[in-house]
Amino acid sequence: MNKNSHVALWDDCLKIIQDNVSESTFKTWFEPIVPLKYSDKTLLIQVPSQFFYEFLEEKFVDLLRQTLYKVIGEGTKLMYNVMVDKGSKHTVNLEGTTRSTSINQQDGTQIDNKSPRFIHTPKARELNPQLNPSYNFESFIEGDSNKLARSVADAVAENPAKTVFNPLFIHGNSGVGKTHLVNAIGTKIKERFPEKRVLYVSAHLFKVQYTDSVRNNTTNDFINFYQTIDVLIIDDIQEFAGVTKTQNTFFHIFNHLHQNGKQLVLTSDRSPVLLQGMNERLLTRFKWGMVAELYNPSVELRRSILKNKINRDGLSFPKEVIDYIAENVNDSIRDLEGIIISMMAHSTIYNKEIDLTLAKRIVSKVAKVEDKVITIDQIIEIVCKYFNIDISAIHSRSRKREIASARQMAMYLAKTYTESSTTNIGRCIGNRNHATVLHACKVVQEQCEVDKGLRADFEALQREIKSK
Repeated sequence: MNKNSHVALWDDCLKIIQDNVSESTFKTWFEPIVPLKYSDKTLLIQVPSQFFYEFLEEKFVDLLRQTLYKVIGEGTKLMYNVMVDKGSKHTVNLEGTTRSTSINQQDGTQIDNKSPRFIHTPKARELNPQLNPSYNFESFIEGDSNKLARSVADAVAENPAKTVFNPLFIHGNSGVGKTHLVNAIGTKIKERFPEKRVLYVSAHLFKVQYTDSVRNNTTNDFINFYQTIDVLIIDDIQEFAGVTKTQNTFFHIFNHLHQNGKQLVLTSDRSPVLLQGMNERLLTRFKWGMVAELYNPSVELRRSILKNKINRDGLSFPKEVIDYIAENVNDSIRDLEGIIISMMAHSTIYNKEIDLTLAKRIVSKVAKVEDKVITIDQIIEIVCKYFNIDISAIHSRSRKREIASARQMAMYLAKTYTESSTTNIGRCIGNRNHATVLHACKVVQEQCEVDKGLRADFEALQREIKSK
């Protein structure tokens, strides 16, 4: 093999990788890699930093492994030459992961897109719980916005199905830590009670599995499998909205598990009272145990999360950089982590210091400041809070003046501040038809012109919406 064979092999690898990742990802994470050597079925590549190495191993280990197998052959090993000191150009060699991170090595039975079969049900110690072990209580940073939910989650993990928190229903906006928290519950339960059958599954995957089971005439196997689970965690339960047969099947699974002393943990992007398109008997059961909300993280919590992430990755950010990010990225924890990764990538690739200038540039690109999209659910919450009425009242058939007025105001604001159709607005606000929404908008508009009090209410609600 000639001296440049490693270059040719890596070039062949890059062609495959380029077809499987975005252009920006390829330029950021693969173009800087330098092939150094190939011998004894081992390819040695150089990467710019420890952070770079860890990121590749965490995010792209399967892609790298499969590409090497395709280009060079089964059993090919990957070694990293990691630059640990740019000044002295000191490097260390680290071995790449040889196992898949996405496939359970303990057992060939996988809960994937296909309906699980009862006859193939693995033992508890062999069942892949589908949990992300990096999402644990140790890495979940506590603050005022999540303290209650975190405490309840910990209690459930300590004594699954033995507390009044069954089911545990956790809700909150996207990116506030719901998936992290429920994975932490599952992970801790598996650590404390390895004999328990714990399963995390997204609502979307559950729907796909159920559809598969109907198509393959294995619905009984599907139901029987889920009825063997001791701790069932369903993420994004709102995706069950409108799919009646899936809801009915889950209803029976829910009843069986609950009646037999099994723990249920559910997440949603909204509270049960705001879930539309769901069977009432299911909504009732969601409220049997504990409903806990995860709020958007405060500035202090965002700062703590940033510091934890930076320290965990062995990085160092100036205080003013941390403060700037915490104060300007205020919605999603996921965004915070993405910005750290982007800053490290820019710093590594372009050999730039991590400073406030870089932070401002990255934040403007990654978390671009733009007009926030207001949702119908947010408008409902704002209106109900302003008029001091229960959210359930606005969805009821009540025609009491104060409730009807609030309902009409919510419809008018939804028509003004969202792109939703009148049909969708009506469905989300009391399950009314589009004619009712049009009438409500006309009434509010006309009354605002002659009623100063109502006009003041409308303007106050406008200010509240714009502040979100």
